Amino acid sequence: MTDIIIFAAYAFLVIIARYMGGFRELHMLQQNSYQFKSHFNRAIQKGFISYIPYVILLLFFLINNTLLCISSDILGALFLIVAPVIVIIINRPKKFKKPFVYTARVKRMIVTFTILTIIPLAVAVISFLKGRFGTAFITLTVILCLTPIAALLSNLINYPIEEYIRRWYINDAKKILSGMKSLDIVGITGSYGKTSMKFYLGELLNSQYNTLITPESYNTPMGVVKTIRMMMKSTHEIFVCEMGARHVGDIKELCDIVNPHDAIITSIGPQHLETFGKIENIISTKFELGDAVNGKGKILVNGDDENIRKGMGKYENVITYGFSDNNDYRAKDISVSYKGTKFTVVSKSGEECEYETSLLGEHNVLNLLGAISYCNEKGISLSSLIIPVRRIKSVKHRLELIDGGEICYIDDAYNSNPQGSKAALKVLSLFDDYMKILCTPGMVELGEKQDELNFEFGKEAASACDYVALVGKKQTEPILKGLKENGFSEEKIFVAETLSEAIENIKSITSDKKKMVLLENDLPDNY
Repeated sequence: MTDIIIFAAYAFLVIIARYMGGFRELHMLQQNSYQFKSHFNRAIQKGFISYIPYVILLLFFLINNTLLCISSDILGALFLIVAPVIVIIINRPKKFKKPFVYTARVKRMIVTFTILTIIPLAVAVISFLKGRFGTAFITLTVILCLTPIAALLSNLINYPIEEYIRRWYINDAKKILSGMKSLDIVGITGSYGKTSMKFYLGELLNSQYNTLITPESYNTPMGVVKTIRMMMKSTHEIFVCEMGARHVGDIKELCDIVNPHDAIITSIGPQHLETFGKIENIISTKFELGDAVNGKGKILVNGDDENIRKGMGKYENVITYGFSDNNDYRAKDISVSYKGTKFTVVSKSGEECEYETSLLGEHNVLNLLGAISYCNEKGISLSSLIIPVRRIKSVKHRLELIDGGEICYIDDAYNSNPQGSKAALKVLSLFDDYMKILCTPGMVELGEKQDELNFEFGKEAASACDYVALVGKKQTEPILKGLKENGFSEEKIFVAETLSEAIENIKSITSDKKKMVLLENDLPDNY
């Protein structure tokens, strides 16, 4: 009777621990876009911390004779009960920045995960009923310890059906677009600035055209497909499609879906080097959009970007925008303050027009200039864009100014990059009457250059900030070195493990001035 109680209790706890650990693994897999390589890269960066409990338990159980004589070893039996409890505690529910979304794909993986749980569980029960206690408890232990593998295996097993479903949705979206003969489609890509450009362009085009843009950061094939299938209407005249990429060929795949008429390339730089490997791969991938449009539409590019200028010569009908005089459209007389920005646009015909915006920073002028240039190429006069430009608000989490009373925030938490971090520090430096504080976990996905670029970020921050709050001791070591390299006082540096802890440190600073806190980047849970 004792054996039955112990077995039943152990099996019950193993199942709970299995699902709690399995769902945590599936959640992280979802945040890594179901890509095994990205998932394992995150695990390596964390030192495989999430897998350590399973490994320790498996090794202990395999060398402990408890498994072979469970009924005679009460202490061993108690440990068996405690083991899954430890796993349950480690994987207990907590608040995530990006919650687990139970999509149809996730539900299918949960079904497969359940099957992979039931089969060995049945083996354990049958073994126990036949009196093979050692085998029964070993099987339960293996069920528990192989939880992460079962979760990843669920994704692998389901791949063929997921690919079939994916192709069906893509073909359905292509069918919708093929039926809209008068719809103009403009693709936007770039290492930085593409999301802001998309929102600005959508706002300006909507002043005269019925325009649909991909919402939020919907810049993957399935995000674009979902936008087309759920939001596209026969009355839409222009579709602005943001195109993101982490691998060579990603932009081409998106172009094959939407078949863009025009292209906008905002920038090319060392973003996502972890997956691209080298800058040459990033350049060729971004130009996949130019290749798709060449000879049939306009290609609008940031003419100040060195990497873009190197490759744009092979294209027809290229239109450049930027700050330098050799661009077709250029911005001049830029006046930036903490209240907003004023600038003048000169078109390729020589026409000039002055604009005002509440957006902060020169880099936002560049994005606005690109949007204004494209609109002008579509036949919208510069003067008719004055009011629409004035109406544009900050894109959420992209240098979004938030007035919190004694502590104000510049929320630039979305996916920081070398170019964007420099621009954000320039914006912070505008607030002379405030205590200027940087709060950051640093930049990621920069491959071998990650430490070097974060070190440079630290050096630049030393000249722009009064205090610095770093989030994550290991992650921010290069920034800390950069700060010290430029003589920044260690007494004005806080190192915290969480954002909430960093904010508490910032609140503890005493000052007669109001505090302006730059929130630069916010790493997702898989980091």
